[in-house]
Amino acid sequence: SGTWTTTGSPQAMRNNATATLLPNGKVLVAGGQNNLVGMLATAELFDPLTGMWTATGPLMNARVIHTATLLANGKVLVTGGTSGLTFYPPLASCELYDPATGTWSPTAPMSFARSYHTATLLPDGKVLAAGGSNTNGFVATCELYDPVTGAWTPTGPLSPPRSEHRAILLANGKVLVAGGNWGGATTRAELYDPVTGTWTVTSPLIHPRY
Repeated sequence: SGTWTTTGSPQAMRNNATATLLPNGKVLVAGGQNNLVGMLATAELFDPLTGMWTATGPLMNARVIHTATLLANGKVLVTGGTSGLTFYPPLASCELYDPATGTWSPTAPMSFARSYHTATLLPDGKVLAAGGSNTNGFVATCELYDPVTGAWTPTGPLSPPRSEHRAILLANGKVLVAGGNWGGATTRAELYDPVTGTWTVTSPLIHPRY
């Protein structure tokens, strides 16, 4: 119908949280910021069949501007972010949500703390964390998470560094990263090839954006 209808309200007001569609059809909303109480570690589940929200296990670390990626095994990988929006250093820590138990467990931290980054599930089941920002400024580094080993390994860097960009897996298995903040909005776009672990420049956006 192309129309919107009201549904149940979340239990907590939050912004800069993540929302992940789970294999059971529910949506996991995790972390974020509440202007009344600050950073949130809470998480909740939306059931589209009932329109209701229910609490689930809290994150191990309150975080905002993080990423959440559904893995092939049905768990959700949350990476990085920050514990506050002003004068709080970015996080390298990562954790896994298990829908079967509703609980979080730690996994290996990223090699670099980062927020405003992207995390993309690749065809081989690994997750590509790209760019972002930390206390040293904009980040060009990228790394791969292997759910089988629970470890991160470095891969080819972006050129140039960028944060607040977007990344999308293409049908050919490559990852398109477009726009972002590099001392201002940029039009630059590039492609990651998981086979070679390298990036190549592709045609720029028409308009700079982040």
